[in-house]
Amino acid sequence: CDFVGLGFLRRPLAILAAILTALSIAFLNDSFASTFSEKVTRTVRQFSPHLAAKMRPPFTPVIRGRPSAKRAIYICGRPRWVFVFIFSSVSFILWYVSCGLLTVLWALAIALLATVLHASFRTPNLKARLNTFREEFRAVWRNYSEL
Repeated sequence: CDFVGLGFLRRPLAILAAILTALSIAFLNDSFASTFSEKVTRTVRQFSPHLAAKMRPPFTPVIRGRPSAKRAIYICGRPRWVFVFIFSSVSFILWYVSCGLLTVLWALAIALLATVLHASFRTPNLKARLNTFREEFRAVWRNYSEL
């Protein structure tokens, strides 16, 4: 917790950029986007019902009694991609301005390298191999105990 405070004192724009990056990634989740839109609209409705009415998603007609299978997600009356694009752009600009872009790129590169290394050294189906080894050991042990 102290490190976040020190980071905020050293580079407040980098902390804000991290928050905006997390929000732009969270908006890609359907349930988060719907819940966020609903809560913001409810809060705005307390202050300005007219503005809250404008923030509702556009009406989608139901064809032959069935809603469409893939329904577009709207956040505050706008398509989701608009919010993701805006938040991603602003966070990228803030990362660049705060001189933290290089740090973030290094962190992403190291995370990708660690993931690739872990996947390449990982033994596929390790649990099944261990169970097979255990069964083979028990079979051999039974044969020795019968002698």
